[in-house]
Amino acid sequence: MPLSPFRPRTLDALHNYNQTRLLADLGAGVTVGVVALPLAMAFAIASGLPPQAGLWTAIIGGFLVALLGGTSVQIGGPAGAFIVIVYGIVERYGVANLLISTACAGVLLFALGLLRLGSLVRFVPVSIVIGFTNGIAVLIAVSQLKDFLGLAIEKMPGNFFSQVHVMALHIGSVNPYALGLGAACLGGLFLWPRLFMHDSPVLRLPAGYSVRSFARIPAPVVALITLTALSHSMGYPVETLGTRFGGIPQSLPVFALPEFSWETVRLLVAPTITIALLGAIESLLCARVADQLATSPYLRKHDPNQELMAQGVANFVVPFFGGMPVTGTIARTVTNLRAGATSPVAGIVHAVTLGVIVLLAAPLALHIPLAVLAGILLHVAWNMGEWHEFRRLKHFSNHYRLLLLGTFLLTVVFDLTVAVEVGLVLACALFVRRMSELFRADPQAAPEGEPARLTWQLHGALFFGATTRIDPLVAAIEAAPAGVQVHLDLRDLFALDTTGLEGLEEILKAVAERGGRLTISGAQAQPHSLMERSGFHALLAAQAPAPATPPAPGPSSGETPG
Repeated sequence: MPLSPFRPRTLDALHNYNQTRLLADLGAGVTVGVVALPLAMAFAIASGLPPQAGLWTAIIGGFLVALLGGTSVQIGGPAGAFIVIVYGIVERYGVANLLISTACAGVLLFALGLLRLGSLVRFVPVSIVIGFTNGIAVLIAVSQLKDFLGLAIEKMPGNFFSQVHVMALHIGSVNPYALGLGAACLGGLFLWPRLFMHDSPVLRLPAGYSVRSFARIPAPVVALITLTALSHSMGYPVETLGTRFGGIPQSLPVFALPEFSWETVRLLVAPTITIALLGAIESLLCARVADQLATSPYLRKHDPNQELMAQGVANFVVPFFGGMPVTGTIARTVTNLRAGATSPVAGIVHAVTLGVIVLLAAPLALHIPLAVLAGILLHVAWNMGEWHEFRRLKHFSNHYRLLLLGTFLLTVVFDLTVAVEVGLVLACALFVRRMSELFRADPQAAPEGEPARLTWQLHGALFFGATTRIDPLVAAIEAAPAGVQVHLDLRDLFALDTTGLEGLEEILKAVAERGGRLTISGAQAQPHSLMERSGFHALLAAQAPAPATPPAPGPSSGETPG
């Protein structure tokens, strides 16, 4: 298998680069950098990590994904989809082992891209993707209710039912100030874009500005600044970044090697595969969304293998600076695209902007209420879920419903790894069943003058899932008179596997026991090749000669026409 070349999209995107594109990328990068600030902190806190883990993941990981990736506008960083996964790994294995799992997942992602396996992610059925995405959205929402309500819970458990049970026991400790801030944040995030959909004659604005200008200010940033200022000025008794984490260090992260041993790595196989699988799916789905929304002539379709290699490098490097898993982020990528990005330079500017903000404004983060960040994440969870798909289930088959609902429930009740594993196995089983239903053997009328001849025309694919449909043919042959002549027309049989070939051999054996002869005609290329290589054609040719009968249409010998 030829390896995929390592060629970042940046090298191609900078051809014919000019000042106009640079200004557009600078504007888009600064916009996305501001948007990423509250999200990066919220994702880290919800994952059981300090806020700086999310910030430096967005900075370092976002820089590497933009510089080395296979897309022009992809923004990498911490993502909501990883919250449940990371929290579970931290709870079960600890932060140090999360870093090792992330680095190992980076190696696995790079290998997938290098071996040109990026396209395999597309084989995951859309019903499974929707199922686990909606499941993760539910888990994110439930995990944020503690801070949103200001409940006095020291530590939240890792699974869904335990979280609900603990919150129910502490429901009497609701903090009305935290609830008010969280509700104001959540309501503002939903209302902000709608307030400025049209210019309002009521609002008086300075010359040169319109109401729509305000809609360009990211809603999470508006909520973060205004509600933090309100809470601090009014002295609300709510938990903040400062009270829980002591703030954000105003310095560069320190490079540190996590304690590593092969014994530990062996125990982390499942978390590693989970991070790699989810990272690959999220990043490539995000790249496909960007391809569909792109209108600029400078933007080309993404290279999935290069994108996986870039994600692999980012996930390998970030843990050495205390970061969390990196992947493509749909919300920030779409923001980058709509802000006018034309090249990966915008993603690089986003990382630099976020780094400058962290180094210069870290002390101000002390006063950010956790209820506000919880409100932001509840909004993320709502936008992340494709809830309309539940309403559309009535229009699809039972197989689709079973896959989507099964994956959704398994994600919520157990975890993403179990959901995807069971979902894929179930998808394969349902596919085999559906393909087996497509196979049929239609009986044909016996040629005139040959009443003892049985003829069937086979349709579809004769494989391991459909071989039971050969049994009625064998039973009909066994009940036929001695010396029965059997003919199989394979012109509509497009696939045959070794188990299906065994079914044909059973027919041949039943014919031989009745002292008859089997002939086959019209075999397509794949079935013909398998019968030739397996020696089945030789078995046909070795049959006893057919008794003299009037000529009939089609081949009368045991040989299959090429």
